[in-house]
Amino acid sequence: MSAPEAIWYDELPTPIGQLRLVADAQGLREVWFDSGRHRKEPDPRWWRDAGRLAFARGQLEEYFAGTRQVFDLPLHPLGTPFQLAVWQELARIPYGATTSYGEMARRIGQPQAMRAVGAANGRNPLPIVLPCHRVIGADGSLTGFGGGLPTKRYLLAMEQRVARGDLFGMA
Repeated sequence: MSAPEAIWYDELPTPIGQLRLVADAQGLREVWFDSGRHRKEPDPRWWRDAGRLAFARGQLEEYFAGTRQVFDLPLHPLGTPFQLAVWQELARIPYGATTSYGEMARRIGQPQAMRAVGAANGRNPLPIVLPCHRVIGADGSLTGFGGGLPTKRYLLAMEQRVARGDLFGMA
């Protein structure tokens, strides 16, 4: 019988509320919102360790400060091969841009799989880092988001403001 896998977590205050970061020895596994439909508590077997999560914490702080547009983190999301393909494609959506579920399905070579892409997007364990908030409806409408639509709206507006060089929201 092998020893249980070591998993660490920490919490990060952000403009959208508290985020919980979860990692194992291979990388960042999950980012949780403190509120919303996917709110979870850490497993009692996990260890709270800010040092182990400093790599992710620093990059997320830079993101919210408007100084980071691309994450460079070791990631270890757990999912099916289809989910992993969708999540990998999320990482390719440019900062400040949006795409539709249909376009995501086309990009992974399964143009009829829009609903499945939506379901995989909804199970993304690494929101913000794998930017599922950048996926919107074909008509441009904001659709579901684990952190809630106000959070999705905030993230998109922040990215668009930073992308056009307006760090202080004055343009």
